[in-house]
Amino acid sequence: MTIALIRPDDWNFPLLLHVGGAMLLVGSLVTVAALFLLAWRGDSPGLIRLGFRTLLIAALPSYVLMRVGAEWINSKENIPDEADWIGIGYITADGGLVFLLISTILAGVAARRAGRHPGGGGTLGRVVTVLTLVVLAAYLIAVWAMTTKPG
Repeated sequence: MTIALIRPDDWNFPLLLHVGGAMLLVGSLVTVAALFLLAWRGDSPGLIRLGFRTLLIAALPSYVLMRVGAEWINSKENIPDEADWIGIGYITADGGLVFLLISTILAGVAARRAGRHPGGGGTLGRVVTVLTLVVLAAYLIAVWAMTTKPG
């Protein structure tokens, strides 16, 4: 026997913003990680600049979209605060923002250094790669928590 969960239609748009923003965020972080991993191998200034622009133009706005949608849908659904999956979502979103901002700043500095001196963005590019992969892993845990809803 299958039970369908019916939600009011006015919940659909905030949920779409949240899920769409999360998908864009994860996709942009995968793109940034791939660009910086490729730049790590060859230290290409073009890849570092593109990674920085992807963080700035895609990842940060999609984070805002995901977070606004999350708060909006949370205010409509009246989910208890002690739900584990909500806590995982808040922790990864707020902690991830710190790493995302640090990665964006360091990627900007790396792009500037790589533009001035060939090989200049190498170390910072590697740090951005590691930070981006850490944030990506945390967000994938959050995606797991949002879909399985443990506890």
